[in-house]
Formats: sequence, C-alpha cells, structure tokens
Amino acid sequence: MADALVVKDLSKMYGDHLAVDRIGFSVKEGEIFGLIGPNGAGKTTTLRIISTLLTMTKGDVWVCGNNMRTDPDKIRRCISYLPEDAGAYKDLTGRAYLKFMARFFSGGGGAERMVEDGIRIADLGDRIDSKVSTYSKGMTRRLLIARAIMPGPKLAILDEITSGLDVVNAFEIRDIVRSIAKDGVSVLLSSHNMFEVDQLCDRIGMIDGGRMILEGTPSELKERFNVSTVEEVFIKAAVRG
Repeated sequence: MADALVVKDLSKMYGDHLAVDRIGFSVKEGEIFGLIGPNGAGKTTTLRIISTLLTMTKGDVWVCGNNMRTDPDKIRRCISYLPEDAGAYKDLTGRAYLKFMARFFSGGGGAERMVEDGIRIADLGDRIDSKVSTYSKGMTRRLLIARAIMPGPKLAILDEITSGLDVVNAFEIRDIVRSIAKDGVSVLLSSHNMFEVDQLCDRIGMIDGGRMILEGTPSELKERFNVSTVEEVFIKAAVRG
C-alpha cells in the first residue's frame, strides 16, 4: 500500500522557540492516522504545515508523491483541511453553503456532482435547506465535514472533529470518517479524545515538546505500556517523555 503522506525531519521555529522538532511519520492510502499529545505539543503546527498554511523551517513533506517545497499547488489540489475552529456562513442554507464551496473547489466544473456528494455525506435530511444559523453544533460539524470531503481529497486533515459534541453526534461523525477511509481517503486527525483515537485510528503518533515520542497501532501501544486504554498510554508516555 502506497504512502499518501510522508513527513521527514520536520521542524518549525517561531523566533527562538522550536515548536516542532524533527518529526517524521507517514500515512498510507486509506489509513486513519491519529496525532495526539498535550496542549502546546506541536500538533496543530504540524497539521498547518502539512496543509501548506505554514512554511516549515527544516525537513520535507510529500503528499501523494508531491514535494511541498517544489509542488505546493499540486498538494493543495489533493488535500482538504478542517481546523477545529472552522465555521460556515450562517446566513446561507446548508445546500447554498455547499453550492458556494463547490464552485470554489471545482473551478466551475463538476460542482453539481460535488454538491450531491456533500449533501449525501452531511446526511441532514430536510434540514439541508434550513439556514446554518439554526443548526446545532453537531449539524454544523457534519456540514463542515461534508464540505471538506466532497471535493474528493486524497488526504483529509481533520483537527478535533468531535470537540464539544454530544455522544450521538460524535458517534455519527466518527462513522463518517470511517466510511471515507473505506472509500480510499487517507485521514490525518488530531484529537484530545483518547476513546475516539482508540476506536477510530489504524495508527497513532504522539507528540510531546515538539517531538514524536511514540508511534504504533492502538493495540501495539497498549501492549507496550501494559495498559488497557490509549488514555493510559497517553499519560504514561507523557510522563516518561
């Protein structure tokens, strides 16, 4: 199975502060890879670099075989990034919002099919024609995930996808993520919800102090630390790190 994402010796400096320190990992096609770590560990900085929103100080990133230093535009065409604080235009209906974004992503071609895919992914029923301002947080998140997935990215980068959601909405969002991975989309996600990471991710990488301190499948990491949950892995690894 080919790698959709390869990160090698990635570093990011903010003045004298080393936010990311020689991080390296890869994500295979159709794999869900979870990036975890304490607040301020460097997770969001890493996601933003991979999303081409920040420049790296050192290292290399390849997405779908394209090098970020030489082919950033090609990378932008095969990724989608959904930050934790993303929002939708509240005065538009869900359908109108997807249509607006589809015109932006499609460049005028294939917008109708993209909107149909977005409506299917969001699965909001009749509420797709209600204003976004009337949506619950869970409904808005479903719409935003639909917006991120409907262009057909090779790599979806998702930051705290279920933050603040109730149990039912979080379950449904995770189900959407599983389904897109089954369709061949690679997913790189960051989450503070260790239950979610355990249930959803094929592999996990943990960052602490800007460095990658462990990597493996949930079962491998639980066995390595002789614990029964990823939450316990997190705590033990952070203490040792």
